[in-house]
Amino acid sequence: MTEQAPIGSGFGESTTAGEIIKGIDLSGKNAIVTGGSAGMGLEIVKVLAGAGANVLVPVRNADKAKEALGGIPNVETDAMDLMDPSSIDGFAERFLSKNKPLHILINNAGVMAVPLKRDSRGNISQFSTNDLGHFQLTARLLPALRQAHGARVVSVSSRIHRLSGFNFDDPNFERREYDKEMAYAESKTGSILFAVELDKREKANGIRAFAVHPGMVPHSRVGKEGGALNRFATKLFTAFAKFFVKKQKDENGRPIKGGAKPFFKNVSQGAATAVWCAVSPQLDGMGGIYCEDCDIAQSVPENSRGEKGVWPWATDEKKAAEFWSLCERYTGVS
Repeated sequence: MTEQAPIGSGFGESTTAGEIIKGIDLSGKNAIVTGGSAGMGLEIVKVLAGAGANVLVPVRNADKAKEALGGIPNVETDAMDLMDPSSIDGFAERFLSKNKPLHILINNAGVMAVPLKRDSRGNISQFSTNDLGHFQLTARLLPALRQAHGARVVSVSSRIHRLSGFNFDDPNFERREYDKEMAYAESKTGSILFAVELDKREKANGIRAFAVHPGMVPHSRVGKEGGALNRFATKLFTAFAKFFVKKQKDENGRPIKGGAKPFFKNVSQGAATAVWCAVSPQLDGMGGIYCEDCDIAQSVPENSRGEKGVWPWATDEKKAAEFWSLCERYTGVS
């Protein structure tokens, strides 16, 4: 695992995905982006395809995906639902049958702070989609990732992981009252633990893994599964803004007394860190890390009240191994 400390990438919170990809040629590279037909995922697809990559987007609704992705060169779609294990297996089998290497896998799809809903196996939707579905997809695609001899797997997490470690005793809220925000936080801690353990297990096979906080992106559409995007997203982003603010400064760089505003990103800025982790040569030889604002995040102590960083329960290697084993049990995928 790479040390959790910034490397001075030269980029920042305002950097766009287009600025990250500038000068990078992905011709001949194959990529898969989940949630790639809307919001940040769509921006990631456009940027990777624009740099020459062949991008495959798993979709649940082919008509909506065609409307969003139509006209973008080098982009194809195939059916998949992250809450349906057989659908994931079918998608992976079809890709593997082409005997092509997979250079980039971006696990971007997700649901946020949604009402209680369970998949066919009884798992809550946020754990099922954000963690188990992506675990199964990545595991099934390992042969293609290994074939690339230098693949990267990027999992979109969130700074909300600071609210909670992963609850190994009751991941599906069977013995406690369901709390949609806490379920989201736990699932995003899981996304980081997944990246830590995947990197540890597969770096010898040329696969490096990363988890990212994209930033606060009101138009990412990550909360659409709840059926009331604006209500849930606004509530959560407002709560975030109380903790994570960008201080206003005057023309001389001095903080304005009482001046603070939340730094919301547009979709291109939100997509930038995932793209940076997927393609940047600055990260060659690195992995198993959590990144934000197009740089490696600083590790912070458990009691930290800072705006940024990664909390220790998300990068603990023992917890990462435990999380991996739990995902194996819940998915039946070894």
